Parts: sequence; C-alpha cells; structure tokens
Amino acid sequence: MDPSVVIFDLDPEKEAPCCDKLYTCRLCHDNNEDHQLDRFKVKEVQCINCEKLQHAQQICEHCSTLFGEYYCSICHLFDKDKKQYHCENCGICRIGPKEDFFHCLKCNLCLAMNLRGKHKDIHTSRVVAHVLPCGHLLHRTCYEEMLKEGYRCPLCMHSALDMTRYWRQLDNEVAQTPMPSEYQNMTVDILCNDCNGRSTVQFHILGMKCKICDSYNTAQAGGRRAAVDQQ
Repeated sequence: MDPSVVIFDLDPEKEAPCCDKLYTCRLCHDNNEDHQLDRFKVKEVQCINCEKLQHAQQICEHCSTLFGEYYCSICHLFDKDKKQYHCENCGICRIGPKEDFFHCLKCNLCLAMNLRGKHKDIHTSRVVAHVLPCGHLLHRTCYEEMLKEGYRCPLCMHSALDMTRYWRQLDNEVAQTPMPSEYQNMTVDILCNDCNGRSTVQFHILGMKCKICDSYNTAQAGGRRAAVDQQ
C-alpha cells in the first residue's frame, strides 16, 4: 500500500467464481474480462488490509476490518449505510428504509408505502407510460412529478434527461469554487450511475465528475484518500 495515502472503509476483493481472480467490484471485473461476474455466486473475499482470504462476510475474521457498514449475504454487496434492504422479489438491494416501501407484484417493483392500494399497474393503467433512456417505464404523471424533484430514474438512478449542458455549467462552478486547503489533495473512489464505470477523482463538495463519460451523476463508492504530510 502507498504510504502517502490513508484509506478508510476498505472493501474486500471478491474472488470471481468464473475465473478465480480477485476484484474489488463486479464492474471492474466486467471491464477487464470477456464475461460478466455473477455476484450471487461469490463465495470468498480477500481483505485488502491483511490479505486474508476467507468466506464472504461483513468483518474480516483475521484483523476485524469492517468491509462495509452494509453487507448483503445474497448480493455480496458491501456499501455505506444507506438504510438498504434486500428485496427478494426484486432480487436486488434497494435503498430504504425497508419499512417505507412495499413490493408490488403486478408492477414488479418496490413502491413507497403511501401508494399501497392507491396506484394502478403501469401495464394496465390508462395513463400513458413514458420510457426512460435506461428502459424503465413510468406513468407520464409520475415522470412529470419526478422532474420536479430531480433528473434521475427512481429505479436505477440513471439520468433521465440529456444533462450535457448542465454538466458544462457544473464544470465552471467547480473550477470557480476551490476547496479548503485540507481537502485539496483528497481523492475519492466514485461509481457513475450513467455508465456504471468507476473512477478515482478529486473530492469536491459540488460534485465529482466521472472520468469515463463526464457525468456528475455519481456516488462515492469507496473510502476517501487524503495525502499525508511527509515532513
């Protein structure tokens, strides 16, 4: 490990059952291999801190490193605590809290609890459906309500609009807003919601830009890394 950096919230490297190689995430695996990783079949992880290879779990059995505040033993997802929960019907983990959502078997997705018994199946409703760029369907009225609150698909967080012009404006705002000196050398690992790529970028409070597709629709994927004073 580079002695000039301090890393927090260490994720383990997962051993891919398809090729027996170690990767920190399934997207890194898929970008480097000619096949996709089935995350549900992951059985072992290696601690980045002590390099102990062990069965998939939340805490390292050797050095007690916490791999993730949230861990799903089905999806083998390690993440910060965002009140996630695993929905068996959706087959994936969703951001909760769980008690605020229910799974609609007709729509085949999780909806807010206040919609229970008050919504129509999107496939049978008379309200026109709007197809988002990611392929998900929303009622036209739901789509219009979504735009009042943001720009992302509520199911997969992919940008639902062409954000190119806004990203350029954000470029200018970031350039004109320097961070305090204690943050200027800090970098973070991010996951892009638009291209699913991972990047290591400089931390900025206004947004962190994906190095692959230039989108600011990103989320912190790992720990922050801060340069250590060598003097």
